[in-house]
Amino acid sequence: MLWIALVLGLIEGLTEFLPISSTGHLILASSAFGMTGRRAEAFAIFIQLGAVLAVVWEYRARLLAVARDLGRRAEARAFVARLFVAFVPSAVAGLLLHDAISEHLFGPRTVAFALLAGAALIFVVEALPLRARTDVAESTGWAQAAGIGLAQCLALWPGFSRSAATILGGMGCGLSRRAATEFSFFLAIPTLGAATVYDLAKNAEHLAPGDLTWLGLALVVSFLVAWATIRWLLRWVSTHTLRPFGWYRIVLGLVVLVAI
Repeated sequence: MLWIALVLGLIEGLTEFLPISSTGHLILASSAFGMTGRRAEAFAIFIQLGAVLAVVWEYRARLLAVARDLGRRAEARAFVARLFVAFVPSAVAGLLLHDAISEHLFGPRTVAFALLAGAALIFVVEALPLRARTDVAESTGWAQAAGIGLAQCLALWPGFSRSAATILGGMGCGLSRRAATEFSFFLAIPTLGAATVYDLAKNAEHLAPGDLTWLGLALVVSFLVAWATIRWLLRWVSTHTLRPFGWYRIVLGLVVLVAI
């Protein structure tokens, strides 16, 4: 179990903020290790908390500034409210569809199709003549936040990728690639935080004795790797498109379909 925890933590940290689907990769890895069902789902969801903490740590100065200014600056209150607007659609849809998603979509085949669908969307959005109107995540508008929130609902399909959905949604709504990426990071805090608490409470009974130790280890690994990945991704999106991630998704999706 030690090596399983280390590998799952590494996969989560590497894939949570890249547009390639951490949940999809964790489902595939868990299946390879023979971990399936609600226990595997609990692992996949809980260790996302490490990635959330990585965002909080990397952006601690900006987050503290927003928290400090909530009582005195309308801009800070508006930013928090817009994050909430972006959070609500997937939160509501997730609550309504949670059991159906867990029962029918947590499997290698559905993940493979989601990887391919997400790749197609990457190529479509990158091919559009988009004009960036917003270069700073905190300046995201109300309509843009709502659009990103609706796009995030695509991530309820395991394997599609929350990062892909929100970054592409942000770009489609007029955010620069970097601003869309940073807004996606900020949106991860309430989205993944709420999902972690909800799923852990719902699936705690399916965990085996001693699993909390391995979950804690995987969480620490995911935090450290996610922190490094966040820094690398911000540099990447400043000068590159997301197409290489699309090609990766196609290769992985086809390999999975052939293998199962």
